[in-house]
Amino acid sequence: MANCRFSLVIFSSMILMLLSASSGARNLEESTLPKPEIPQLDKPELPPLPELPKPELPKPEIPKVPEFPKPEVPKVPELPKPELPKVPELPKPELPKVPELPQVPELPKVPELPKPELPKVPELPQVPELPKVPELPKVPELPKVPEPELPKVPEFPKVPEPEFPKVPQVPKVFPTTNP
Repeated sequence: MANCRFSLVIFSSMILMLLSASSGARNLEESTLPKPEIPQLDKPELPPLPELPKPELPKPEIPKVPEFPKPEVPKVPELPKPELPKVPELPKPELPKVPELPQVPELPKVPELPKPELPKVPELPQVPELPKVPELPKVPELPKVPEPELPKVPEFPKVPEPEFPKVPQVPKVFPTTNP
């Protein structure tokens, strides 16, 4: 599948390249060719159209629709409003009194502690500077060693290629197609 798609991409790009190259050549040919003269033909004159009289159409008669009397709706007598019984007001419930809690004695004040004093650290003695290390001497370059010569490989004698008998061609019965 991948080979088929890859070949389609290559084939389509090759076709586009060929078409673009041939269109460029066509543009060059068209610019060098003389333009053919186009004969101008006279416009044919048509006879004027005869005017036809407009036929007068009779106005259609609309039949009158008889008016029907509006039906009378009987009046509905008004119903008296029902009297609702009065709901007696209930007295507000009284909440029981909560006894007051005794006062909690105040906690004793914590005395302030004095700030702790840290012991003084003795100052460290100054360390003397380290002596500078002398620079190392440069290493002398090693002399160049010539490359050793490699031994020559002996050549082998050439062997003649064997001749194979030719295979006869089989006629193609079915055309081959690429999947």
